[in-house]
Amino acid sequence: MMTGKLPEVGETLPELVWTPSEVQLFRFSAATVNPHRIHYDWPYARQEEYEGVLVQSHLHACVLSKVALDWAGADARIARIRWQNRRPAFVGDVLTCRGHVTEVDPSGSRPSVSCELEVRNQRGELCTPGWVTLTTAKKDNT
Repeated sequence: MMTGKLPEVGETLPELVWTPSEVQLFRFSAATVNPHRIHYDWPYARQEEYEGVLVQSHLHACVLSKVALDWAGADARIARIRWQNRRPAFVGDVLTCRGHVTEVDPSGSRPSVSCELEVRNQRGELCTPGWVTLTTAKKDNT
């Protein structure tokens, strides 16, 4: 979306709906060298008094990034990302990530677009609010 004409404030990003699986969380833990068993071992997570295997905080950030970058196009780069994990998400939850443009800055050699994003569970509860600033490869977007 950032190729060609810059977006307008308020423009919405396409939603991404995903259901994390045990295999996905196990692989993400392995890839990120996260040995904490609450992310892949259901009996251990239950022992720690969780209702299921927990989605990793950084996996939420990856999903926020994916939504923003898929929308922005191949020339976009993440200049800044931040997020807060407010509510745990678990294997089997149906999670929806959505967002909208909050600021457009056409000045400078790399125009930027800031977006506010969120991940909510199937009950509509906010799991992860996030904010990302994207830049383009060049000002003329060519």
